[in-house]
Amino acid sequence: MSTKIKRIFLWSSPRNISTTLMYSFAQRGDTQVHDEPLYGYYLSVTDAKEYHPGASEIMNSMKCNGDEVIHDMLTVDTEPIQFFKNMGHHLLNLDRSFLKKGFNIILTRDPKRMIASFSKVISNPTMRDIGYKDQAELKQYFESEGIEFMVVDSKDILLDPRNSLKNICMKAGIPFDEAMLSWEKGARPEDGIWAEFWYKNIHNSEGFLHYQENKEDIAQDLLPLHEEASKYYDTLKKL
Repeated sequence: MSTKIKRIFLWSSPRNISTTLMYSFAQRGDTQVHDEPLYGYYLSVTDAKEYHPGASEIMNSMKCNGDEVIHDMLTVDTEPIQFFKNMGHHLLNLDRSFLKKGFNIILTRDPKRMIASFSKVISNPTMRDIGYKDQAELKQYFESEGIEFMVVDSKDILLDPRNSLKNICMKAGIPFDEAMLSWEKGARPEDGIWAEFWYKNIHNSEGFLHYQENKEDIAQDLLPLHEEASKYYDTLKKL
């Protein structure tokens, strides 16, 4: 592994702006981005393969051995900055010690908004599906191991993309690039094949969308999940 490569690991919850951030970093001339490299592994070891759209095609399109994927993340060196968009819950049962070899970002979101959006694609989601517990455990792991990380709320980024990106870049130890603020409409070659199910909004965008309050209610039967997720969300937001 080259010590000259800056590796940035994003650990997001679903239905967040993780793909937007991936597109943002993809505009940099010094950066290669990777779309959820552990997704195939996660599907292969959980029953999520039974209800995630396109699961078979996803697993056939990528490596499903988690250890091999981690090795790839630590050795790819085609650009000086490597940005890995991941879901926090995709780390299931994997050795996390590799996280010491990069800069880690936990990307979170108001769980009410996230659950309302996610449940339109995956009905009856569980805590494992939405990842807040995994993110809270990641934060605790980073703190206990002295691993450099930051927690970012998507709302803050959408309210002030430029300054939020400047702060992320500063903490990651890389210069801010104005090109990160905009891009052309359409898909990117790095998109996973699951893009058709999840990426409609980002494909129609040319930059960070303006933040809008969403007062959409979640289904009554998802209120207990929201209550549990909110506790983990509060933990993530604590400095």
